[in-house]
Amino acid sequence: MDLKFEPVSPLDYFASLVQSDEHFPLLEAAASLAQDEEPEMDVQHVLDDVERLLKKVTQRMPAGSDDLSKLAILNQVFYKDLGFGVNANDYYAPENSYLQEVLRTRRGLPISLAVIWLELAQALGLNAQGISFPGHFLVKVALDDGLVVLDPLTGESLGVDNLADRLGPYRDDVDWAAGADLDGGETPLGLYLQACPPRDLLARMLRNLKEVFRAQEDWPRMLAVLNRLVVLLPEAWDERRDRGLVHAELGHTQDALHDLRVYLGAEPEAHDQAALQVRLSELSGDA
Repeated sequence: MDLKFEPVSPLDYFASLVQSDEHFPLLEAAASLAQDEEPEMDVQHVLDDVERLLKKVTQRMPAGSDDLSKLAILNQVFYKDLGFGVNANDYYAPENSYLQEVLRTRRGLPISLAVIWLELAQALGLNAQGISFPGHFLVKVALDDGLVVLDPLTGESLGVDNLADRLGPYRDDVDWAAGADLDGGETPLGLYLQACPPRDLLARMLRNLKEVFRAQEDWPRMLAVLNRLVVLLPEAWDERRDRGLVHAELGHTQDALHDLRVYLGAEPEAHDQAALQVRLSELSGDA
């Protein structure tokens, strides 16, 4: 008897990667996002490319380097020697979120560059984490002398005044710099410097893509992103609602009805209950 094995779909592969927060494979999961565009894309090739980058860094690392030296050498190689940076010419291109393209062009978004940079930093033994800062993803490294907050586009170290200025457009009613430090503690600024869990980082990458495709009204590609968000964050009911609305745009009436009913059942006090009930009635008439 011949045994036939069905290939694993990109979404099933993604689901297998993100099912647990223990040993969350951030780089692999982030690399897999591009499989919605290229289902045959080899994620292992991305992992191998990052491993080659790590070797370039470690070859420059003297034996016994302390953490500050490791950080300086990493940034020299990553930003100066290899030239990683922002894709200023096409900032909102979806390719900026696809790691195989970021590695090929050495251009990306703050968060996609941060994923690669964090993988390298952590492999060097640095206590490095992402920061889901408003408007612009950041990274931080805990050193013996204190916390260093960096812009992953440039490797620039950001002080209190710079961080407070960046927060201004989002929370301009508070003097965030007053009494603040970079300890990541309970100061107003410190509350924005908490470590971003890998699951949340991946969700932010997906939501970037979601907004790109929403602006383009590219419903099939937006649906693929929302499928991943629902898998990644099964209780993020807004994502379930948005997927239902995209299904409706695509004429997938039964899928739309299911998702919208799940949302309305989970969020009985939602502000959009009345509007969605009308939409459900319209869709039910089409069913």
